[in-house]
Amino acid sequence: MVSDDRFEEQVAQNGGFIKNGREILFQAFNWESNKHKWWSNLEEKVTDLAKSGFTSVWLPPPTQSLSREGYLPQNLYCLDSCYGSLDELKALLQKMNENNIRAMADVVINHRIGTTQGSNGMYNRYDGIPISWDEHAVTSCSGGKGNKSTGDNFDGVPNIDHTQQFVRKDIIEWLIWLRKPVGFQDFRFDFTKGYAPKYVKEYIEESKPLFAVGEYWDSCEYSPPDYRLNYNQDKHRQRIINWIDSTGGLCAAFDFTTKGILQEAVKGELWRLRDPEGKPPGVMGWWPSRSVTFIENHDTGSTQGHWPFPSDHVMEGYAYILTHPGIPTVFYDHFYDEEHSLHGQIVKLMEIRKRQDIHSRSTVKILEARSDLYSAIIDDKLCMKIGNGAWCPSDPQWRLAACGHRYAVWHK
Repeated sequence: MVSDDRFEEQVAQNGGFIKNGREILFQAFNWESNKHKWWSNLEEKVTDLAKSGFTSVWLPPPTQSLSREGYLPQNLYCLDSCYGSLDELKALLQKMNENNIRAMADVVINHRIGTTQGSNGMYNRYDGIPISWDEHAVTSCSGGKGNKSTGDNFDGVPNIDHTQQFVRKDIIEWLIWLRKPVGFQDFRFDFTKGYAPKYVKEYIEESKPLFAVGEYWDSCEYSPPDYRLNYNQDKHRQRIINWIDSTGGLCAAFDFTTKGILQEAVKGELWRLRDPEGKPPGVMGWWPSRSVTFIENHDTGSTQGHWPFPSDHVMEGYAYILTHPGIPTVFYDHFYDEEHSLHGQIVKLMEIRKRQDIHSRSTVKILEARSDLYSAIIDDKLCMKIGNGAWCPSDPQWRLAACGHRYAVWHK
């Protein structure tokens, strides 16, 4: 359907997109996108996304699902969904391919809704559709006849038993189908706390996405009695890093540590942005080439708002992640919101990042980190500050490149 020869050639040239480290991702949906003709809506925006400099666009789950949003999949081989028809998806993927943007599929393989009832009355058989598993494909802790789960249970639905060789074989075949005939190049693995990371490693090795990122969403560390966020989040970021390491480093991970710290820091606690070793305090500070930074997503923000970034500090957040190492992600609502679009400001920061060749492994020298001010020099090519505190670099070689409410960026 879509040829990705061009992307394969780029991979050969730069040794892989993770190694190259010059990715900027775009999350192309929110929690309400299923209520619109979404594939067609996105097709109209592809040219702008390419011009803006995004390299990979994360699309919502494309498969038929019991929930409109796509996160309760059933027939994995049916690509008619609430986001649009198969033909509309094909047209979108073709347009993205023509504009040199990779399409990232949202891969939901922790759980799957059955079509018929099993022996215990639960819908954990998959009769009448492709990948027609029986109850042995479902973990024993979620009502199936399979083995115990290798991760956390996703309550209320049949959880897939990844220890079964026949299950993994079918999933790999499906992922390869998404890659080649369908035309997705990248994968985002949903709810990866639900199954062992060694299986993510196997799925990546066999299906060969050009880039992969996992959602390992773990709770940050808070302390009673007021349950404020702890300054030290080393245990939290270590758990994410352990997960990445167990995928053989083949899969990056969303940097929930950085999000958790950053959204508290911008409220007047910018001292949080320097760890005890003088480094950035998230996954970005320890394994930046595998850190996918973000401000908001469809769960934390949008109409769900489970863990929202303060709305009046969003540009400070982008000024931080778009100037720092890691692989930054921009959220649809911030880029295309009709009332409060930050499109122009975000694109300017992206242009500066690209022009100054800031990448996932760039080095950070933190100059100030106090309640009202954070400032840093990145690769000695870019200087930035966020917060209310008055500050500018002393060296006259630094020239102002971008500024806005509570942020400024300079380059030489």
